[in-house]
Amino acid sequence: MAKTYDRIDDRIRDFIAQQKMFFVASAPRGDSGHINVSPKGYDSFAVIDDHQVAYADLGGSGIETVAHLRENGRITFMFCAFDGPANILRLYGTGRVVQFNEPGFEEGMKLFPNIERARNIIYADITRIQDSCGWGVPFYEFKGERDQLSRAINHMEESAWQEKRLTSNAESVDGLPGLLRQPE
Repeated sequence: MAKTYDRIDDRIRDFIAQQKMFFVASAPRGDSGHINVSPKGYDSFAVIDDHQVAYADLGGSGIETVAHLRENGRITFMFCAFDGPANILRLYGTGRVVQFNEPGFEEGMKLFPNIERARNIIYADITRIQDSCGWGVPFYEFKGERDQLSRAINHMEESAWQEKRLTSNAESVDGLPGLLRQPE
């Protein structure tokens, strides 16, 4: 049976810290558009306080989460125990984007000392914390992070990487604004 919590306490923080992977879900408002669920790895998630979290959005082929947050702010995180006691934890909240070319980005990256480059930091104010049994989640053994993503984003010179992000992540699959060019 699902149980709700009024804050991210030490037990929940420990559970989050032990997970090697999490999922991010978002959706546009209204009846049309695509719902998005993205898996995330690396050491890219941080609990800031009892009601606020952040993750370093390293990049990828789509920009759905950013576009949905810019449109309506809704976000859900899910953590599954793939080893140890069965558990699923969901954090529901309202998110905001700090893009790589915006004020506050460099300061925010201090939350992620092992990450060299990210296209955004996603912050979320958590309004609901819920766990459930997780009995249907299979056991998996963690063998390590894939290095393709970090190699792909770290091999380019900074200005070329920024231009590629701004060009390829300009809008979502539904045509919503993604990464934004900043005024010169």
